[in-house]
Amino acid sequence: MRRLFDSEGVIDAATAATPRFRSTGHLFMVLVAVACGLAGAFGAVVFRFLIRFFQALFFEGSEGVEALFEQGMLAEASDPLESVQQITWYWRIALPALGGLLVGPLIYYFAREAKGHGVPEVMAAVALRGGVIRPRVAVVKAFASAISIGSGGSVGREGPIVQIGSALGSALGQLLGVSAAQLRTIVGCGAAAGIAATFNAPIAGALFAAEVVVGNFAVAQLSPIVISSVVATVVSRFFLGNDPAFPVPEYELVSPFELAPYMLAGLVAGLVALAFMFSLYRTEDFFERTPVPEPLRAALGGALVGCIAIWLPNVYGVGYGTISAALTSQLPAITLAALIVAKIAATSITIGSGGSGGIFAPSLFLGATTGGLLGTFIHQWFPESTADSGAYALVTMGAVVAAATHAPITAIIMIFELTQTIAIIPPLMAACVVSTLVTTYLHRDSIYTMKLRRRGIDLYEEESHNVLQSLYVHDVVDRDPEILPSSASLQEVVDQVLQSDHTEFFVADEEGQLEGSFQLRTFTRMLVERDALMSIVVARDLAESNAVRVEENDNLELVMRLFSDGLHEEIPVIRADDPRRVVGSVHRKDVIHAYNQEVLRRDLAGSVSNTVLAANKGQQVELGGGFVLEDLQPPLRFVGHSIRELDVQANTGVHIVLIRKRTSEGEGGAIRVPTPDERIEEGDRLVVSGTRAAVDALDRP
Repeated sequence: MRRLFDSEGVIDAATAATPRFRSTGHLFMVLVAVACGLAGAFGAVVFRFLIRFFQALFFEGSEGVEALFEQGMLAEASDPLESVQQITWYWRIALPALGGLLVGPLIYYFAREAKGHGVPEVMAAVALRGGVIRPRVAVVKAFASAISIGSGGSVGREGPIVQIGSALGSALGQLLGVSAAQLRTIVGCGAAAGIAATFNAPIAGALFAAEVVVGNFAVAQLSPIVISSVVATVVSRFFLGNDPAFPVPEYELVSPFELAPYMLAGLVAGLVALAFMFSLYRTEDFFERTPVPEPLRAALGGALVGCIAIWLPNVYGVGYGTISAALTSQLPAITLAALIVAKIAATSITIGSGGSGGIFAPSLFLGATTGGLLGTFIHQWFPESTADSGAYALVTMGAVVAAATHAPITAIIMIFELTQTIAIIPPLMAACVVSTLVTTYLHRDSIYTMKLRRRGIDLYEEESHNVLQSLYVHDVVDRDPEILPSSASLQEVVDQVLQSDHTEFFVADEEGQLEGSFQLRTFTRMLVERDALMSIVVARDLAESNAVRVEENDNLELVMRLFSDGLHEEIPVIRADDPRRVVGSVHRKDVIHAYNQEVLRRDLAGSVSNTVLAANKGQQVELGGGFVLEDLQPPLRFVGHSIRELDVQANTGVHIVLIRKRTSEGEGGAIRVPTPDERIEEGDRLVVSGTRAAVDALDRP
């Protein structure tokens, strides 16, 4: 029997589905979506139990654990505020520190992808690695996040369940041996199932997966995601019931005038979301610079969160109790203001130090406290025409989520499904749109893509449909164009033209300055009068002023637009600092060839990375015919040199197919097809192909 999992827990081969069945398309994807929905629902149930277990263990001790097992694994986790009042100040510091002490090594040694809030890692896997996620991530993420939340870490359960569901979906897709495109959709199914089951929100789960994770609303992708979300919701409701996450009083739009303060609340929500985003990643940078070993940073972060909790224990955990209090107008303005600052600090410290958990619940917390604070004053100033502060807490809760994630549609539907309150939809829509406009105007990235950009991953660029925008003139420039001296006689011109393969000829003066060019088809028509012109015509007389020219750093989209007039087959490439100095030329056929090659490379990157990343580093994938594919660390002699300089294929018999550049965290980042001038750096990973003997020889020190 072929081995399915290697020592790292990575699926290495597909044996569970036949190609014929996979080719049936829709039926196959529907069945897989159902399986993802079931897996996501049970994953969510188990995850909630783990949170409740560790919370009981940390805050209630053995008595709490015994009570938990008496209640059953389906018992909902209570808010830590119910227990924290009974413990002394030093235990408020020690408990989250102890949690961090467990989480840090767990993530560092078993699955570093489980660090942080999880959604960016899933987005990167979908966009760059064909949807491949190591199966072990589901287990490590579940325990790491449950310990973080259960010990008082200021994080939510949305990010973890997205990563858990996505990892389960990816494991299933890899087991079935699906294509990269199908695997991406299946990962989206897992994410949707996790969200839907955790929050009892089937529509929001599907929209979140399509809008944020997969980034595609096409029917082929959305249909399985919707099915998975529905199945997960039905199963979770059977086990957990069909109650809203936040029971709230009845609210209504008191007067049309009230839309204005709701939109103001949206503006403030956008600014709060930006403050949260920048605080989160500045804190992460701070901990990266600390001399504390990485496995121990989460313990330091936990201790700092505990210091905040001495005075404001509301920052512990997901904070649903505090959110409910804000929605029911139970918190005074001074407390709400303090909680906004404290929650931003506590969540930034928890995640920035290496803890594991989501940012969705903290965003809800910040929205509820921000809205509650604004609503308190607005209702005091205009008591007859505005609702009380709880209504503003509800609306701003969605506005902060929309601003932070840049996903207003998902935020609107999510708040509706979490509260099952439809009367608040109009002001909620207005606030979410305003908050999203504010953040997108002031900052391009969402809280998710900001993390990826810091690693050098630009999903906007990766998703660009115009391949030529990512290619440049210097990639295809011909360094040996046909340049004729302006004083060359017609006979000399004829001799050079007859010996050349070029279709366009450039004429330059004695100083090498471009005077113009002429085309082969124009020149051949002139040869009819060759005898009469032989003694009087020189190259300068043939040249026409060439206004069309490009620089080496121009992209090929511009070049192809210049070629679209049909007048040129070759365009001169000039120096940026000297527009009359020709350094080469670019051919239409080379641009077309580069386009075809890049399309092929992107398809190759998607399918090959799906195969290679499904194997452990150092494990070989059989290609047949004695050839293998392997992901390996480059030999030391390669470091600091370009592929062109090394001439790898000629000297070793091995071809470098893909390269995964190192990130600031020292882990494999974006995977791409290298150019000959790609310089290999320490920490990079190479995906190479060749005979087994050649690859083994390369892999030896």
